Amino acid sequence: MSWNYEDAVQEIEDIIQQLETGTLPLEEVFRQFEVAVQQLQQCETFLNQGQDRMTLLIETLEDKNLGNG
Repeated sequence: MSWNYEDAVQEIEDIIQQLETGTLPLEEVFRQFEVAVQQLQQCETFLNQGQDRMTLLIETLEDKNLGNG
């Protein structure tokens, strides 16, 4: 199964809910926290890559518009 931003966000939200209950054993808290951090890092990478692509597209449009002026 490939990574999906929306699924990752949902997993992070589920982990937060589990952690907030206070019923998990401490070792499970550590494990879930580690999973959440990894997912957050992947989300950040995904968003940064998307932002870079959008910036490149905007620059391309601006270059075309300047060239046609």
